[in-house]
Amino acid sequence: MDIYVGNLPYDAMDGDLQELFEQYGKVTSARVVIDKMSGRSKGFGFVAMSEKAEADKAIEAINGQDFMGRPLRVNESQPRPRTDDRSGGGGGRKRW
Repeated sequence: MDIYVGNLPYDAMDGDLQELFEQYGKVTSARVVIDKMSGRSKGFGFVAMSEKAEADKAIEAINGQDFMGRPLRVNESQPRPRTDDRSGGGGGRKRW
């Protein structure tokens, strides 16, 4: 089960997330999302746990919990909404 973790402190690392969630079961991956341009955390991440029951227990226990000075928002990860815009961007007129 994939878990979304929001409101992360900007100095939180993958290992911090893994350690926090391992208290509730087996963590298969833990990743803080990093901004490509700045190299800083975007303030959210994802944790994957192999057992749904363990993941549900972790979500219930950790949601709202203070972590490194910030209250976490934790819930089951939802698929990213698809957009039907397949234009490829650009939008400008061609200059020949």
